Amino acid sequence: MRLFHKKPSGAVLVIMAVAAASLPTSPQFIVSVPVATAAGPAALEHRPPSFAAIAKKTMPVVVNISTTTQRSGRGGANDPIDEFFNRFFGESPPKENSQRSLGSGILISKDGEILTNYHVVRNADAIKVKLADQTEFEGRLIGKDDRTDLALIKIRRSGGNLPFARLGSSSQLDVGDWVMAIGNPFGLDHTVTAGIVSAKGRVIGAGPYDNFIQTDASINPGNSGGPLINAAGEVVGVNSAIFSQTGGNVGIGFAIPIDLAKKVADQLRKNGKVVRGWLGIRAQDVNPQLASSLGIVRGGEMAVVTEVTEGSPAAEAGIKSSDIVVEFNGKPVPRSHDFPSVIADTPPGQKVTLKIIREKKEQTVAVKIGELPDETDASQQIEAKDAEIGLRVQRITPEAARRLGMNSTKGVIVVEVQPGSPADQVGLEPADVIREVNQRPVNSVKDFQLALRQGRRGDRILLLVQRGDNAVFFAVKRKS
Repeated sequence: MRLFHKKPSGAVLVIMAVAAASLPTSPQFIVSVPVATAAGPAALEHRPPSFAAIAKKTMPVVVNISTTTQRSGRGGANDPIDEFFNRFFGESPPKENSQRSLGSGILISKDGEILTNYHVVRNADAIKVKLADQTEFEGRLIGKDDRTDLALIKIRRSGGNLPFARLGSSSQLDVGDWVMAIGNPFGLDHTVTAGIVSAKGRVIGAGPYDNFIQTDASINPGNSGGPLINAAGEVVGVNSAIFSQTGGNVGIGFAIPIDLAKKVADQLRKNGKVVRGWLGIRAQDVNPQLASSLGIVRGGEMAVVTEVTEGSPAAEAGIKSSDIVVEFNGKPVPRSHDFPSVIADTPPGQKVTLKIIREKKEQTVAVKIGELPDETDASQQIEAKDAEIGLRVQRITPEAARRLGMNSTKGVIVVEVQPGSPADQVGLEPADVIREVNQRPVNSVKDFQLALRQGRRGDRILLLVQRGDNAVFFAVKRKS
């Protein structure tokens, strides 16, 4: 379960944590239904008289997933994160030989295919699946997609006659519709809760394709990967995250829409991964004030290109930063948040057209969509050192983010400042997290290196640094 924990200061801390580990055996098939005391008579008339029939029919397709991850006793010299914490915060605590976690999953085929959250099975050395009838099987990972936090696993069972879920359509959901969640919160098998759809299309910063269903059905650690079910008994979402001030349910839970999950599952089944289109731009919406400052008099939706990735299809087609995109493939430009999804859904190799405004003149540019690189490729680079400014940085792992109390793994962490260097002179310190270089977002070590290469020797580099709860700009002068 991904937990969004609001600290007293108001900052939101994102904690990646799969459900409770090593919990005692608990009673099964616990049903708890919140009473809508504030609802009016009309709303209550449309509430199902009982969720019992839906629960009885759906429980057999919900599974308990437990994983075991083997870990060494301590991180050695090759573990850069442990090296950093040992150096600046004292020796890191011993790691257990194995780590156990619990989550939920949804049977989606009679052959034993199970849809779940990727964070439920991430880094698992062994996956065990327990069905509703208490039989247990070994599971194997078929494919995973970190960008949407979804994974497809499978169990082997002769006969191929397993029950499987009816998958509905999340696009048919309306705010206010009744929904039910089934999962294994805190290891309590097949717990059922109910509530309503509180909102749709929520963006919570979990990834580039955020489009969550928000619900007040009680969701807790261990519900991850379980189904969100409509009044017709159809799965309409995959429970994934909660927002909480205490670590427990406060009535704000998030589920991945099943329409997205079905597309991801199909690709994982065929390819073991998700193949997405790639253009290589970042964009932001153009509001009336921005349009006026750019001298644009045309109305309608527009997006201004803020960054073009070097070597990307957009760069090869001549798209430039500050271009105004007014049409994408003959259609009105989507909102900047929807742009990544629209591009991702375009098959690699397909040619599209972008109508842009450059220097107040409209022109049409043809672009051949590429394939979005696997984000693990960029994340493989662990460390970088820049002698000109005197910094050594490393990528931020989820474990490092947890230890530092950070809400994401974006950015790079400073692990060494060379004495007397430009970085040392302006006051940069180990444990600082660099978020931007020259106002370019830094999401990886590769981003950090590319941004530094944009400048010349002797130039000043503007760094946006996160230090504790504060964000600070530092202007660092390169060595001439």
